[in-house]
This record gives sequence, structure tokens and C-alpha cells, in this order.
Amino acid sequence: MREEIEQLDAKHILPTYKRQPGVFVRGKGARIWDSEGKEYLDFLAGIAVDALGHCHPAMVAAMHEQAQTLIHTSNHLLTEPQVRLAEKLCQITGMDRVFFANDGTTAVECALKIAKKHGLSKCPDGHYEFVSLHRSFHGRTLGALAATAQEKYQKSFRPLIPGFRYVTANNELELHAAMNKKTAAVIVEPIQGEGGLTTMSPEYLCSIRELCDTNDALMIVDEVQTGMGRTGFWLAIHRTKIQPDLVVLAKALGSGFPIGACLTRGRTNLILESGEHGSTFGGSALACATAFSVLNTIEGEGLLQNAQERGYELAQGLLAIGDPIIEVRGHGLMRGAILNRPIARDIVRACLDRGLIINATDETTLRFVPPLIISSDEVQECLRVLRAVMGELG
Repeated sequence: MREEIEQLDAKHILPTYKRQPGVFVRGKGARIWDSEGKEYLDFLAGIAVDALGHCHPAMVAAMHEQAQTLIHTSNHLLTEPQVRLAEKLCQITGMDRVFFANDGTTAVECALKIAKKHGLSKCPDGHYEFVSLHRSFHGRTLGALAATAQEKYQKSFRPLIPGFRYVTANNELELHAAMNKKTAAVIVEPIQGEGGLTTMSPEYLCSIRELCDTNDALMIVDEVQTGMGRTGFWLAIHRTKIQPDLVVLAKALGSGFPIGACLTRGRTNLILESGEHGSTFGGSALACATAFSVLNTIEGEGLLQNAQERGYELAQGLLAIGDPIIEVRGHGLMRGAILNRPIARDIVRACLDRGLIINATDETTLRFVPPLIISSDEVQECLRVLRAVMGELG
């Protein structure tokens, strides 16, 4: 089976992904199995997506029940699952309203359109600007790509949508220099998922909020990777008292089922008018019922607390390994191990051989984003594999 599927993949799928070897056929909890029966401990979780692990019973039951009732209608028709999920999201995030999208990128696009319309109201000549951060990642569609300040993602698709200014994370001097009355919005990840797990300091986030207020700009917080319990809070921004104007969610919101959301608050609630934005599949009854079950399970199983406790245990264990690890970044179950030499991808390959799935965001950064259901025993298992691999690589 493996050889046939890999050949068909090479023949028929666009070569946009660097595949790891193997064909994966089954998952349960924090484990996944390939077609040859090999078991893996999954500390990548679909890149921070599978919050409840694989095939959680509550999620499967919700999907099954909704699929037998109503799967999809157009957004011209109202369904209860969409409204119930919107209410729940507003309750746990402190935001007011929701636009449902298909994924993180399309949710970012909604936020950018809101910000563009706000910018145009400030600068009718269209010369408004956005600020985003170097090493950020906001998606691969053209608007989100312009906000993603990484040359490796942008270089093949120039010219980009104009008007973006890029600043260095946690550098307040650059931030002050970049912002003015033409600034329509600042978009920021509380922790840069693809950018070396760089964590924004509370002081820096506070400065963004203050400068947005001073310059009549919107603060967009991209919580696609950090949100829905990943850092031990519903939102990573909840580690502070800052209230953003827009919040973008996806990934863990559906725990593997495609869904994204752009949340608004205050003056951003009514910027978009009827017909100015939409989505064919966003907010389907099946997607919303699934996401609603995910949020209820995170609450019911105490997974915010588990993310904090297991995340601390993981961070301490990584630091205890020592060489080649020189720093551990992040919060909760979103952790990055910074290495003193460029062997991160070698470690990823060696771990995969030993049945542990992690990944590298660059040559010196390992990323750990396991399911929020991860146990203490599984954290220790991960650390044992890492110690063995790093011992072999020297």
C-alpha cells in the first residue's frame, strides 16, 4: 500500500509539501499509526490543530449527530449551530461578533478587509498602511501573504499587495517609527508560530494597543496557532489585559475539522455591510457543531489547566536536556527549543524514526505543539526520545 500511495501522490498531487516518509492511516488520542502498523507519538498535532488529539469520542459523536441532521446550507439561511458557536466564542474571548471562514488564512483576509475599509475612511486617497512583524506568518493568500514578512514565502509572488511596513518583534523604537495617522492596522501573533516561537512581551503588546489608539488604527491579534487553549488560556492575549479590535482563530477551533473565525469588538462590529464579504462554506452547520463540541470538551476536561501544567513540565524537561538546547520559548503547549547549532531538521528525522513526530521551523528551532489532552507520561516519553536522539547526534 505505502509504495502505491506514495507513487500516486508523486504523480497527481502538486509538489507543494515536503512529505515525511510513510502513509498514515489511523489515529487515537495523541497517537497515530502508519500503513505498516508503526505507532507514533504525535507532538505536532497537525501543526497545533488537533487540540483533542485524534478521533476524540465527543467530537466524533457531535459530527455524527449533526451529519445525520443538517450538513450545509447557504449563509442566506440561518442555522442554530452557527449562532450557538458564535455566542460561545464571544463568551470565552470577550469579543462581540463573529464571521466564520474556512481556515486561518481566509479569517485573516476578513480581518484585513475590515482594516482596509477602516483605512479608506481615514485616507480616501487610499494611501493608508498596515504594520506587521518580521518573521510573522499570517497565511498564503495574497492579502495574508503581504502581511507575512518572510522573504521565503513572498519572493515568488511579487509584486505584493502594497502598503505593508514591517518591524522587528519586541522593538518598540521600530514600532513607533512605523506608525502614524496613515496606519490602518497592526497585525501581530502573540507567539510567532513559524518565526522561531518568538514571544511578544506584555510591554510590546501594550505599546501596540496604545499606538493604535493614538493613531486611530485597529489592533488585529492573529491567534490562529496560539488560540483555543494552546497556551493555557482561551487566547494568548488573555495573559494580558489588552483588548484587541479583531481576533483571528482557526486550527484548534475545529480540532481537525476545517473552520476559521474573525472576531470583532466595538467599532469593528459594523464596518462590513451586507454583501461586502461572504463565504460559501464558512460557518456550515457541520463545522460549527463540531467546533462547539471541541470548546465544550476543552472546558469539561480541564484542558486549559492541562496545557499549563504539561507545558511547564515539557519546558523544564527540555531545559534539563542541555546541549544542544540553549533556550526554551513559548507558553503552555506551544514550545520552541532553540539549538546552538543547525541540526533541528536532523533531530526531526531521527525522532520520526523512533516514533516521535515533531517539526522544525528553521535549522535551529524545534517546535512542540502536542494535543491539549497530552499526559505527563507522554511528555516524559517525548523527552526520553529527544535525549536519546540528541545523545546520538552529539
